[in-house]
Amino acid sequence: MFLNKLFFLLISTFFLSNFLYGYPNISQDIKEKKIYPMGEKIYIKKCKTLVLSRYINYDALVDDLKKSKSCGTLNIKHLEALSLYLWDVKKADAKEFKEIKVLKGEKCQVCGMYLHLYPKWVSEIDYPNNETYKFDGIKDMLKFYFNNKEGILRVLVQDYYTLKTIDAKKAYYVIGSDILGPMGNELIAFANKKKAMDFSFEHKGKYVLSFDELSEKMVRSIE
Repeated sequence: MFLNKLFFLLISTFFLSNFLYGYPNISQDIKEKKIYPMGEKIYIKKCKTLVLSRYINYDALVDDLKKSKSCGTLNIKHLEALSLYLWDVKKADAKEFKEIKVLKGEKCQVCGMYLHLYPKWVSEIDYPNNETYKFDGIKDMLKFYFNNKEGILRVLVQDYYTLKTIDAKKAYYVIGSDILGPMGNELIAFANKKKAMDFSFEHKGKYVLSFDELSEKMVRSIE
């Protein structure tokens, strides 16, 4: 009986450690719809100040949350939700992306236009194993994106005013303005909604939308 209980304890510990340690293999759709909102609620309600830059990987974050209890005592479900929210969302918010650079001769993945002629419009999609595709504008990038979502690591665009590289999924886009890109009418990206709204007012924009509000049909109608 004792040996059976010991064996059960060892097996449980093994599976628990594998559940918590090692980045969870969960679909992005489930993360965004269920896990991140849960993690955000826990973070707002229970967490003290956390310096996310001190953690070298996801496992280190989970381990510290367990030991320090800086966000209280959490069950497995809440610990994972909080850890994923902190690692994927909060840490990403503070991330600095490198400048999108193009070499002479590089072409847009969709239309074939030379990118070095229009560097401030260039956007980028990154996949694993250093597989990167660049585009002469957000319009062409999105045409590619909607048909090649599987396995994407990140989607990057440039803020129109600062030219700073930003996470496309957190940006806001002005559609229908009087500012034209290399391929005519273009989506204009901004790091925050206020700048996008101000630009839209000044340049006769028709819509200001978040990334999630964009659709393939809408993008293909922009010519």
